[in-house]
Amino acid sequence: MSILVSALIIGLIGLVVGTFRTRFRSRSRRSARPAVDPWVRDSFVPAAYGLVPREVLDAGRAGPAQPLHRLKEMQAVADSAWSGDWRPAAAYVAAAGDDWDERWSRTEVLQQIAGDDDAWLEAWRSEQPDNGDAATLHASMLLHRAWEIRGSEYAHKVPAERMNQFQAMLPQSMTAAVDASRIDPRNPGPWVVMITAARALSYSHNQFRALWAGLTARAPYHYSGHWQALQYWCGKWHGSDRLMLDFARLAVERAPAGSPMAGMYLHALRELDGRGGTGGARARKSRELLERVAWSLGQVAPDNEALPRLRHLLAHYLLEARSHDAALEQFRLIGRWCGAHPWNESDDPVAAFDHARGLAAKGAKRQAHDKGTATMPL
Repeated sequence: MSILVSALIIGLIGLVVGTFRTRFRSRSRRSARPAVDPWVRDSFVPAAYGLVPREVLDAGRAGPAQPLHRLKEMQAVADSAWSGDWRPAAAYVAAAGDDWDERWSRTEVLQQIAGDDDAWLEAWRSEQPDNGDAATLHASMLLHRAWEIRGSEYAHKVPAERMNQFQAMLPQSMTAAVDASRIDPRNPGPWVVMITAARALSYSHNQFRALWAGLTARAPYHYSGHWQALQYWCGKWHGSDRLMLDFARLAVERAPAGSPMAGMYLHALRELDGRGGTGGARARKSRELLERVAWSLGQVAPDNEALPRLRHLLAHYLLEARSHDAALEQFRLIGRWCGAHPWNESDDPVAAFDHARGLAAKGAKRQAHDKGTATMPL
């Protein structure tokens, strides 16, 4: 299988890392032809504001492609696994060491590789029954397969047969995750699986908090762990808007330098938009908090996988909050890429993105940018 094909497979992981995610559901598709501001249509010149020209805008991705050396590394792991050799996969995930976000991200890559052919994983588990990475990947696979059967619809839309099968498979994945946590007590990965399964198993708040304490004792700033917990606390699962927003605000307050964890507040706003269309209204009440999110994300390494999609959400909600200068800066950093939410909710993501950055330019206090085009790499 070529590097390109494998890259497409691996791209299914998404840049907001985490598995078993229910897909975001918009209340309705954005208009294919939204109302266009006359100034943006007639007077907006992107280069005057440090923005890339319209002609190079690209809705194919949210941000720059992964470096070729990383794609080649993943390709080599995939090729070895598909040929029956699990050792490169084991070395690949172990090489992340105690960078738990990276270790989880690599576990998700292995999950994609094992999606259609997991014989190599079974061989790995057979030959190394006490390997925590193999045990974690096995637990993750069990939960992922259960979620694939359920699908991404709301519960009342899932056929009873599929829902029953989903519910029957969940305890097995939870047991496998608990077993993995005993094999490798330091690794937070099994706990990410546990808190995800707990959501589907309808754990009480106290039961969930016990699992959450187990995860955060091992990795207090685990990005995917926080995303899964945010889902538990949202209104469509076992919490409410207030509980979800409180959790997201706390993530912003606690996010350490270099972590994308402050982006949880953006995910919370998106969740509000998906269920009731109130994310924009909440953003307008949260301007200072959004600007704090912007500052925090500004400390994150440019090659962080979560960053591009978070910047798109941040630019959108800063614009909703009428923080035009801050939104414009995000559009400069985003550069040419516009294949992300919310622009891809439109029939024409390029036009939606360009119109939004034009509105940011119109509202910005400084009507021209004298620092050049400080954008993300092309």
